[in-house]
Amino acid sequence: MAEKAQVDPEFEALLRHIQESRGLDFRGYKRTSLRRRITLRMEALGIEDFTGYQAYLEVHPGEFGDLLNTVLINVTSFFRDEEAWDVLRARVIPQVVANAKDDRPIRVWSVGCASGEEPYSLAMLFAEEMGVAAFCRRVKIYATDLDEDALKAARLATYQARNVENVPPDYLDRYFERVNNHYVFQRDLRKCVIFGRHNVVTDAPISRIDLLVCRNLLIYLESETQDLVLPRLHYALARDGYLFLGKAETQLARSALFNPVDMKHRLFTKVPQEWRRPLIGPFGPNMGHPVEPSPTPPRLFEAVLNEASTAYLVVDDTGMVSLVNAAAHRLLGVGEPDVGRPFQDLPVSYRPLELRGPIEEAFRQRRSQRLDDQEYRLSASETIRLTIDVRPLCAPDGSPYAVLLAFTDTTRDYALRRELKTTQESLENSIEELQSANEELETTNEELQSTNEELETTNEELESTNEELETLNEEARSSNEEMESVNEELRIQAEQASAYRSHLESVLRAMNGGVIVIDQNHLVQGWNRWSENTWGLRTEEVTGRSFDALDIGLPVHQLRERLASVQGGREEQTEQVLEGVDRRGRPIICRVRISPLLDESGARLGLVVVFQDLTGERRSEDYHGYLGRVMDAALGETYFVDPDTLAFRLANEIGLRELGYGQAQLAKMTLLDLITDAESAAIRAKLAPLVDGRTDEAVLAATLRSAEGERSVELRLRRFPQEVPPILMVTVRNTAGV
Repeated sequence: MAEKAQVDPEFEALLRHIQESRGLDFRGYKRTSLRRRITLRMEALGIEDFTGYQAYLEVHPGEFGDLLNTVLINVTSFFRDEEAWDVLRARVIPQVVANAKDDRPIRVWSVGCASGEEPYSLAMLFAEEMGVAAFCRRVKIYATDLDEDALKAARLATYQARNVENVPPDYLDRYFERVNNHYVFQRDLRKCVIFGRHNVVTDAPISRIDLLVCRNLLIYLESETQDLVLPRLHYALARDGYLFLGKAETQLARSALFNPVDMKHRLFTKVPQEWRRPLIGPFGPNMGHPVEPSPTPPRLFEAVLNEASTAYLVVDDTGMVSLVNAAAHRLLGVGEPDVGRPFQDLPVSYRPLELRGPIEEAFRQRRSQRLDDQEYRLSASETIRLTIDVRPLCAPDGSPYAVLLAFTDTTRDYALRRELKTTQESLENSIEELQSANEELETTNEELQSTNEELETTNEELESTNEELETLNEEARSSNEEMESVNEELRIQAEQASAYRSHLESVLRAMNGGVIVIDQNHLVQGWNRWSENTWGLRTEEVTGRSFDALDIGLPVHQLRERLASVQGGREEQTEQVLEGVDRRGRPIICRVRISPLLDESGARLGLVVVFQDLTGERRSEDYHGYLGRVMDAALGETYFVDPDTLAFRLANEIGLRELGYGQAQLAKMTLLDLITDAESAAIRAKLAPLVDGRTDEAVLAATLRSAEGERSVELRLRRFPQEVPPILMVTVRNTAGV
């Protein structure tokens, strides 16, 4: 009680926030241990108080996963506490198999399974006892934990060498496969282990368990929570089931609910709880003289009928309403004033469906009918589902004198069935899509197959007893979470594919040229932004149209032979220069390169036609030719240089002859490289007014180096700012001997 008095309001508020935000109920855990683990996580983040950490959780939802990994201590290994497992193998498992007579299924539950070593250890022991084929046919191992990351690792069943050190060598050879320095648990046995998220404190237990393993989990719970969990474990066990606890949990098993089989190794059996009414008192047998039963008063019948949750309505053989109960008034709007009225005058006779026909058939055939899932609209915005039972009420001679109509609200059951059907359809569609995925999704496909089997098992158990319904719903919820994880992976892949397509489209738009993709029939499949801007046709206008018939201002009909040559494989690539006009009517010269469109196997899927605009290049060539002819016609030594770098751009024949260099050699030099009697900085300072545009002409005396030697010259530099790009013209006059 002293521990309860020391309550930290901030810490308790944090626990409530975690429960309300993520459904993680830590209230049953020991406060000292829980506080220590959460504080450890806060120290890693540099947060000093619980209020600050709660605010951090609200801003960073992803922190819940890291918190869960810190709080839950996932310490496990194969055959942990080897001596206890030897006793389990020798005494318990053979008895469990012997108790399951007539090939009855065997159900095993591993609570707090962490990364899966414990349930896989159980699978190996049962496979050794029964044989692999019988194990796969009869045994289901339910492995549950709160940590979703640990469950994902358990489903993969892939372990490092240090994780399997406790596995006997013969077991390691039979039940594991060596893959890239890892050990993968055998697939057939793995299918029989069903993993799911489950809170043993708050969630409904799995029932009819033959062997329940809960090792070193209860020691982390408060004593009150332990008292709550132990009856749940007792309920989960079958009548002759076994409980296997951890070595630190001896005191917890000292309960009237369990009998020890081996106290040293914490093995127990269930103590059956027999509930009987006392044989004395007002409900026991009368030990005196027999007494005639008193007649039941009609008021008692009326009270019982009105307390029933099912709506009842009785129609006699004359078609009149002879009885209704309070539930019928609430649900159908039929009350005491309607007793004695013809049934056909009531709205319920034809809504939700026509009932007079089934009533007449019940009178005639003396047989009950059941009308399932009938839609009944309570108001414009609220609709429910009703199951209607039509039962004849017969006299002692067997003749029907009335019909009982029972209306049961099955809206929730109908919604659950629809939800389950939708889940199954979604699962089937996902499996079909995943079959076409690459090798990276192979592990996911195995998990989906396991999930499908888990859902099949869930569907079978849903048809059994009502006491398993809540537990099976938890298993279905676990499967839905796994499907959401798979759907998230598919969504990420779709986003990646979309990003790749966007990236490719951006590259095509950025290309300084047209790219057109056509199929085997020469129908346009791709059309980039350059093509839109040049030819004036949008992508949606040309997609699916014949390339040969396009009117784009370019004679594409001249390409037919080259298209056929590449498509037929006679040429790997070909190109042709065409002249035409663009969408603005301006002349354009294009180099058209035609290449095949191949798939991964090398098959030809179509053609890729690339257009390169040569108009500017031709104009530049013509312009340079024009400049060259003008310079060659000049009588003096003339050069064109870049105004920024003073690099040579062009030289006439006299200049090349005087310097003794070729045009290609000169293009790699600057004017400063040939001036030998001045520093580069000094020359640039003298030429600064010319380069800046403050003057259009400058004269410079210098010593110029040529291939044959040095000579004194006068350099006359003139700038042409109106040209694009700007250029300097240099004329040279020899001054030696002048």
